Amino acid sequence: MLDIVFRGARVVDGCATPSYRADLGIGAGRIAAIEAPGTLSATRVIDAEGVVLAPGFIDMHSHSDLRLLAEPDHLAKVSQGVTLEVLGQDGLSYAPVDDTVLAALREQLAGWNGDPAGFDWNWRSVGEYLDRLDEGIAVNAAYLVPQGTLRMLHVGWDNRPPGDAELAAMCATLAQSLREGAVGLSSGLTYTPGMYAQDAELVALCRVTGEAGGYYSPHHRSYGAGALDAFAEMIAVSRQSGAPLHLAHATMNFPENAGRAGELLALLDAAIAEGADITLDTYPYLAGATYLSALLPSWATEGGPAATLTRLSDQDARERIRRELEDIGSDGCHGVPIDWNWIEINGVREERNAHLVGRTVAESARTAGVPAAELYFDTLLAEHLGTSCLMHVGDEHNVRTIMRHSTHTGGSDGLLCGDRPHPRAWGTFPRYLGHYVRELGVLGLEECIAHLTGRAADRLRLTDRGRIRLGHAADLVAFDPDTVADRATFTEPRQPATGIHYVLVNGVAVLDEGRPTGALPGHSIRRSR
Repeated sequence: MLDIVFRGARVVDGCATPSYRADLGIGAGRIAAIEAPGTLSATRVIDAEGVVLAPGFIDMHSHSDLRLLAEPDHLAKVSQGVTLEVLGQDGLSYAPVDDTVLAALREQLAGWNGDPAGFDWNWRSVGEYLDRLDEGIAVNAAYLVPQGTLRMLHVGWDNRPPGDAELAAMCATLAQSLREGAVGLSSGLTYTPGMYAQDAELVALCRVTGEAGGYYSPHHRSYGAGALDAFAEMIAVSRQSGAPLHLAHATMNFPENAGRAGELLALLDAAIAEGADITLDTYPYLAGATYLSALLPSWATEGGPAATLTRLSDQDARERIRRELEDIGSDGCHGVPIDWNWIEINGVREERNAHLVGRTVAESARTAGVPAAELYFDTLLAEHLGTSCLMHVGDEHNVRTIMRHSTHTGGSDGLLCGDRPHPRAWGTFPRYLGHYVRELGVLGLEECIAHLTGRAADRLRLTDRGRIRLGHAADLVAFDPDTVADRATFTEPRQPATGIHYVLVNGVAVLDEGRPTGALPGHSIRRSR
């Protein structure tokens, strides 16, 4: 007897082929039967007339590294149909580490992930982190080895190339992490210390990654003034190393790049035509999000958080930083002179700074009667760098153009902590389906679901997830195509989607008739050759 049957569903299988009506049966956590409507029976039969049944969505760029453990029911992702997410992004996460590196990361990444009180940091290696995930989470999770973290572990926070022994140690730790199950390598080349890496270092690490069957996912050196050159650099690293390339949040931002998505896609298409293995992910919003100190020029953050805070207390250093931010364009702000009206503070550590939340740096500076840069520096000091921000620098034409590309997948890039996190953490996947498919027609339903499922599974080299096929894991989402929509907004970001009725992970319902069940059937997804 089957465990569950979805009766008469409209099946969209993740292959971009036309949908069809069927009964779909689940047994032992797998898709066990696909038959004509009305033919299957089971312990539980769900009437799915008028409902789309699709593979669960794969979030190719997630920052749930801590929240998935601290709040394992993970409503933000469960409620939008995500059944697998890829952690360890942007070259910065919490494994592999030692005690010193972990302490620094907890401070540096507080604006991304918080620093939960009483949290048990009982791992140091990637394998131990994946074991911790296996203790019980709502969705499945894969992990990328973060290059910036490797650099902290073996080089420190200095702006210099690694010595031969240091590079060998980085490669050895990477290889061990891949053996323990990581699916690839990430880098954050506008974040310290990852941005200090030259191409030779990246090629060496990517060669190890490719040889192990993983892929390289860079947050490259610029999404602003040097965006096209930065994309080209990553293609060259991939070619030299042999590692497949997955471009993280591959968009073209800032006024300099408005309407230029076609140039990026032409660059990618030319490389693919020459044999390059390239995919990308994006989120369907205009604003970006990061921690506030990420805008600083790289020299200002050399040496780690303590050295950064010392510089922010020095008037000469502050003036030099201000000049680079406002007049020249710092490498932390993608080479573009900053407009403080772009930068909205959306999360603070200290209650006394709550008045800054939901306002741009420019607005708060006007209220305080001080220059914007001064308010920025003082906030970083008062918050010990733990402030998060939104960056309103996107372009709608670019967003729509890139999501149509044949290599495109979906990634929320969602930060789950802070007073007002970016709504993409709760709304990315229903926004694709409701706004860009149903309302705007940018993508057809079958094509969009292939972007969010099968295509992502291919990049992860998963042979039993991402599509509706007999024997595949029963990671599934059932939704109403006429009502599915994101409800999360910039002022009320923690709002679950509408129109999503069921979400199953490994055959177990984590969302049932629109309500979370609290079940924790997810586990780590580990790389295999």
